[in-house]
Amino acid sequence: MEIIQVNNKKQLKDFVTFPFDLYKNHPYWVPPLIADEIENFDITKNPAFESAEAHLFLAYQNNKIVGRIAAIINWNEVNNQHKKKMRFGWWDVIDDVEVTKALLEKVREIGLKNNLEHIEGPMGFSNLDKVGVLTEGFDYIGSMITWYNFPYYAQHLEQLGYVKEKEYHESSFLLSQVDPTVFARAQEFVRKRYELSSMNFTRTQDIMPYVDEMFDLFNTTYAHLASFVAITDIQRAYFKKKYIPFINPEYIKFVFDKDNRMIAFTIVMPSFSEALQKANGKLFPFGFYHLLKAKKNSKEVLFYLIGIAPEYQNKGVTAIIFDDFFKTFKANGITKCIRTPELEENHSIHNLWKNIDARVTRRRRTYLKSIQ
Repeated sequence: MEIIQVNNKKQLKDFVTFPFDLYKNHPYWVPPLIADEIENFDITKNPAFESAEAHLFLAYQNNKIVGRIAAIINWNEVNNQHKKKMRFGWWDVIDDVEVTKALLEKVREIGLKNNLEHIEGPMGFSNLDKVGVLTEGFDYIGSMITWYNFPYYAQHLEQLGYVKEKEYHESSFLLSQVDPTVFARAQEFVRKRYELSSMNFTRTQDIMPYVDEMFDLFNTTYAHLASFVAITDIQRAYFKKKYIPFINPEYIKFVFDKDNRMIAFTIVMPSFSEALQKANGKLFPFGFYHLLKAKKNSKEVLFYLIGIAPEYQNKGVTAIIFDDFFKTFKANGITKCIRTPELEENHSIHNLWKNIDARVTRRRRTYLKSIQ
C-alpha cells in the first residue's frame, strides 16, 4: 500500500471522483457535483482557507485508488476556542481496515506536528459542511448535504480505537400527518403577543439584503453548542453568492420583531437527491436541467437551517414559521419533509419540533481519538 499527498490537478480530480467508483450504481448514494467538490479545495476560491488548512491523501494498492481522506485544521477553532482538534473528512475507503489505519495515521502525523491533542471526524471545515459517519439508515437515499457510507466505516473506526463523540439524527414526516389548524391558531396569538411579523419571498433578489443579518442570527443561535465554529464575514459572502440563488425563494422565511430586527429564519431546500443521481457529478449536458427541474418540481423538501434568537426560543415562534411553510408546501404539492442532521445535544432544535411527529430514519456520528 502507498499513501500519497495530493499536489496537482489530476490527483485532486482523482480524490474527488474516487467515490464515484466506490459507489457506482449504488441506489442510496447521492453524488456531489465534481466541479463544486474541486472548488471546495481551491484555496483561491473557498474562504474556509482564510482560517483553515487541508491536506488531502490518496491510498493506492496495486496502482489502484482504495481510499481517500482530508486532514483539516480549523485555526479559528484551535486559536480562538482553544480546542486542539485535528479534523478529518471526505473519507472514503474500501472494506480494508488497514487502508483506513494508514490514512488516519497521516491525519495523526499532521496533528502531532502542530501540537494538537485529538482527532475528530468525519467533518468538514465548518458547521455548514457535511458531518458524520452513517451508523443507521443505510437503506434510505442520502441528500446533497450529507455523506453516505457503507456500514463498515464505523466498524473500521471502532477497531482502531476511535470512540463516539457527537451523535446526529435525521428524520422525516409526511405533510398529510400535520394538523395545520394547530399552527394557524397559535401563530395568531404569538404574532399579537410579541408584535412579530413574517416575510415570504418569490424572488431571490429580494432575499439578498437580509442574508447578512441571517448569518448573524445563525452565529448567535448556535454559539452555545460545543462543536460550533462561527461563520466569518468572508465565508458568509461566499455562501450568499454560491448557495442562496440555488434555493427556491419561496422556501426561505424570516420573522421580525416590532423594531424590524430578525429574530428567526428558516431555509428549506427542495430535494435534489434524484436529480444529482441523474446528473452523476456533471452539470452538462443534462445535469443542470435535472437540478432546475427538481428546484421547481420536487415533492420532497429538506429543512436545512433553522435559527431562533435565544430570547424568543420556547415562545411559539415556530408556529409562525410552520404556518407560513405549510401554506407554501400545500400550494406547491409537497408531500414529504426531511429534517437534516440535528445534533443530539441540541435540545433547543428538538423543542422546535415537539408538535410534529417525525420518524427517525438515519443516525450518524463523529468519532474521537487522542493523538498521543
